[in-house]
Amino acid sequence: MSDAKIPREERGKPKGWVHYGGRLFRPASTTGASDTGSDTIFKYEQRRDLLTGTYSGGNISFGHLIGLVDEAGRIDMRYHHLTIDGELKTGICRSVPEFLDSGKIRLHEHWEWTSGDKSKGTTVLEEL
Repeated sequence: MSDAKIPREERGKPKGWVHYGGRLFRPASTTGASDTGSDTIFKYEQRRDLLTGTYSGGNISFGHLIGLVDEAGRIDMRYHHLTIDGELKTGICRSVPEFLDSGKIRLHEHWEWTSGDKSKGTTVLEEL
């Protein structure tokens, strides 16, 4: 990515710094009691190491996430969402990026509910 396409506040970051801002992701696979599905779309924004995002679709009416991105692009985040059945749910997630030859990113996620049954699972997100 040329410097002209990188937001001004992100310029000068160490080589390898991952910028998720403006990227869209969709689950490709998931295990466990996840509420996400192939109809769920995640939109990320980023300012320096602060990642925020919104998501909705499928069983999720609306969701929000906040996290920190390290130098390798790994994300440590917290999320909350409202299901279409009116249930408010919260959780934590750690994501590890895989950089594809196409220039897109695949995220390998390990998540855990901090509400409800407190179960754990994994999800693979593919960049659209």
